[in-house]
Amino acid sequence: MQKPLFKDYLELHFIILLWGFTAILGKLISIPAVELVFYRTILAAVALAVVIKLRGESFRIGRRNIIKIIGVGFMIAAHWILFFASARVSSVSICLAGMATASLWTSILEPIFTKKKIKAHEVVLPFFILVGLYIIFRFEFKHALGIAMALGSAFLASCFTIINSKLTKQHAATTITCYEMAGAWMATTLFLPFYRNYMTDSGTLQLEASLWDFLWVGILALVCTVYAYTAAVRLMHKFSAYTMNLTVNMEPVYGIVLALFIFPETEKMTKGFYYGAAIILFSVFLHPILESLIARRQRLLKDALPN
Repeated sequence: MQKPLFKDYLELHFIILLWGFTAILGKLISIPAVELVFYRTILAAVALAVVIKLRGESFRIGRRNIIKIIGVGFMIAAHWILFFASARVSSVSICLAGMATASLWTSILEPIFTKKKIKAHEVVLPFFILVGLYIIFRFEFKHALGIAMALGSAFLASCFTIINSKLTKQHAATTITCYEMAGAWMATTLFLPFYRNYMTDSGTLQLEASLWDFLWVGILALVCTVYAYTAAVRLMHKFSAYTMNLTVNMEPVYGIVLALFIFPETEKMTKGFYYGAAIILFSVFLHPILESLIARRQRLLKDALPN
């Protein structure tokens, strides 16, 4: 794994800022969550295919790998549907706070998938996130469904992030993201008949969108998806899945601040919510400090050993 530079950290946080903005875009777009994911994924897949073609890169990565990556796309589709639905039934702030539990799921799942050695602080820090989430849930119980959807979305995000950290060692980031977006579009398309018949009040799909909707979807697909996800997959060469997901805990902070400016009336939450969010933020800043202290201690111990 390459050592990350300062510009890599800046780019990672810019990507997370864009992801924080996606929940706001999801609320600005009038069409429902499933139809939104349908448009987002097809636009992103086509745009990425064009980029790959213009760069002269190859789509050939082997049938087995394509099937595996498309399977990851199915998880991404479910993640996005739950994500946007959470913002709709509750609020942007609740949705993003629930997403902060991704690092908790990763601390549990990554050692299972990668046989990575469990570090004590990687178990303790997610506990702070749970405490913060409990406080939010206690003060915002009316948003229980939105919180549950956000937790499911965070679990899926952790799963495909861990899988992507392995895939990036074998294939180009653009190619991976293209096939994943294609897989996410396929999953959404297959889900549409069930969704139309059993989950809509009118029994019809709302695929008609306004010009503003298409503008927001375009930004969502091209900037927040094509650029952000490709760059994130590329950065996985330099950051571990745990570091990626723990840093993603900044997503609710960025998103909540943006939401307060854009939706000042609907996004104002109780004090308990902000206490919980502050605890989550504390764990985010504590992680790199602990990592630095542990690395320094290991270097000192190594230097103290006789040659």
